[in-house]
Amino acid sequence: MTENGAPIRVVVADDQTVVREGLGLLLGLLPGTEVVASAADGAEAVRLVAEHAPDVVLMDLRMPRMDGVEATRLITGNHPGTGVVVLTTYSDDASVLDALRAGARGYLTKDADAQEISRALAAVRDGATSLGRAAQERLVAAAVAAEPPARPRAAAAPPDGLTAREGEVLALIAEGRSNAEIARRLTIGESTVKTHINNLFAKTGVRDRAQAVRYAYRHGLVIDSGD
Repeated sequence: MTENGAPIRVVVADDQTVVREGLGLLLGLLPGTEVVASAADGAEAVRLVAEHAPDVVLMDLRMPRMDGVEATRLITGNHPGTGVVVLTTYSDDASVLDALRAGARGYLTKDADAQEISRALAAVRDGATSLGRAAQERLVAAAVAAEPPARPRAAAAPPDGLTAREGEVLALIAEGRSNAEIARRLTIGESTVKTHINNLFAKTGVRDRAQAVRYAYRHGLVIDSGD
């Protein structure tokens, strides 16, 4: 549920009836989640968002009339209060990048379980980004291919006034680590991790973890961790 106790209101968009109905049933069983409408294509999803003003759209990518990428672009552009979580069979580089460029803040493949979907909906509803492991791996791979980083000098200071610790946190974000994993790796509390993330986002001007990954690779902050 949201902080005020209201359920997360969701529109489901998928062109396959059995998938669409199955997701509706699944989400209906999750505490604090309400499916307000379902769409069979992107155009219908755009219309239903305008009608119902949901918190999140759970969006398939490959649909007739209007695909999920174009629908995401229209929804995030015209209805900034509604977030988009992509739920698709495809995790190739182009699909991930196209969806994120269109404004999606979450990306999961259809082998995600109910708890993963629930966490993604809650994160995106609260303004955060939630990328499944497959999407994180594809995003990192695409960043490496597009902008191969020069190995930084050992004594070089982090850019944009980042502290050494903020640079470490940023590097671990680029590896696809969760806040809990970063806390364990650096032997600090999760609240401290969140503080570092807020600070480094403010200093670098990135808005979410996807942009943070690109920033880290662009500035050569990521090195082989060996694990």
